[in-house]
Amino acid sequence: MSAAIGSAEQAITSGVVKLPEGMKPEDATGMIALSYGITYIWGTVGIILICKYLPRWWGIDAKAAAKKYEKDFGVKDLEGGGLTGYRQFGLRAYRLENTAQVGMSIAKFRSIHPEYRIVNVARGGEPQGADPDLVLQKGDVVALGGSTEHLTDKMGLIGPEVADTAALGIPMDQADILVTNKEMVGRTFESFRDTAIAGQLQVTKVERGGVPLAAGLKTELQRMDIVSVVGLKSAVNELGEMWGRIARTNTSTDLLTLAVGMILGFLIGRIEFPAFGAKIGLGNAGGLLLSGVIVSSIVSRLRFFGNTPNAARNVLEDLGLVVFVSIVGINAGAGLLAQLTGAVALKIFIAGFIACTIPPFIVWAIGFHIFKINPAVLMGGVAGARSHSGPCREAAVEIQSTVPWIGFPVAYAVSGILLTVFGYFAMILAQ
Repeated sequence: MSAAIGSAEQAITSGVVKLPEGMKPEDATGMIALSYGITYIWGTVGIILICKYLPRWWGIDAKAAAKKYEKDFGVKDLEGGGLTGYRQFGLRAYRLENTAQVGMSIAKFRSIHPEYRIVNVARGGEPQGADPDLVLQKGDVVALGGSTEHLTDKMGLIGPEVADTAALGIPMDQADILVTNKEMVGRTFESFRDTAIAGQLQVTKVERGGVPLAAGLKTELQRMDIVSVVGLKSAVNELGEMWGRIARTNTSTDLLTLAVGMILGFLIGRIEFPAFGAKIGLGNAGGLLLSGVIVSSIVSRLRFFGNTPNAARNVLEDLGLVVFVSIVGINAGAGLLAQLTGAVALKIFIAGFIACTIPPFIVWAIGFHIFKINPAVLMGGVAGARSHSGPCREAAVEIQSTVPWIGFPVAYAVSGILLTVFGYFAMILAQ
């Protein structure tokens, strides 16, 4: 793990680790970087292969387990679906010719047909809105919202479908809603089916703690969840008021928050405590990591500052790792390569192979046999325990389900902290 390189280097430069005679600190940190390169391939490819095929080696049908989980908890499969022609909800316009609905108010229509939502009425080419007391007249063009299934179930309920600009010209919107209302905590998405806006918008994504969540009908809302919705602008605004606050998407990068986070990280890195006969501190690497955790935790829950689009964040992460390893290699690479014999490289690879291969099997055995975790969910837990999203992504594609992502976030968060911290203590234990 790249963050562990920094914490291990800090253990050396702080003087906690006593190096062998004749070895300089830059030589030791250079060897760490070289070891990272030697073990990286299997550390990445190996865990992907293990995570994908663990259920098969255990004689378990993870795909069937995922389908059962989806059915039990109402989780929709988002993996590999891409852009399709199917839409869960729709908005269509019908000319009112069915005399059974003529003279009926919108409120009464709603009470008789709760699965539909009249969101607008056009009369004489002019939009009339959707006031509950508005009485429908013959020839009106009614904009009807609801699930695709319901919209095609009663084709003659109002009359023939028409393409009417006045009726369908309703402002649409998309936004992220931050759940802050305590009264909403613990409620499932299913419990909002009977609200007036249920057929007027669609939930497209849910994030919890900054990590995407495969949400289903029975998923319970938690405080600080980020729910992405798309639908009628009025419905989006109403839901925002009901749940908490609306956060609009932004493509710009908040460099001020990034700079403040870096300064905070350097300050944290300067804090040292006496231990083991020396002074121990997180150093710049550990301080920046802790600062990143603090800032990203706040941003992922508030979304009102510190915006950094995924593309910009990926560039920063990649550049940071590349520059770090490159500097170490330039400073100490030539001398280390002369010392790095084939036997030493093989030993490093074998040690890395064991460290990357055995733990996933232990995690799987404990999770499946002791905690009885659903195999599809457990695949994500195994990937998260390795602090790597690639295996979870491949596992989701392998079983054609989003369910592995449910087990990923908690394991990923725990392993990210532990691996970084133990990068420091591994150097102490190595003495």
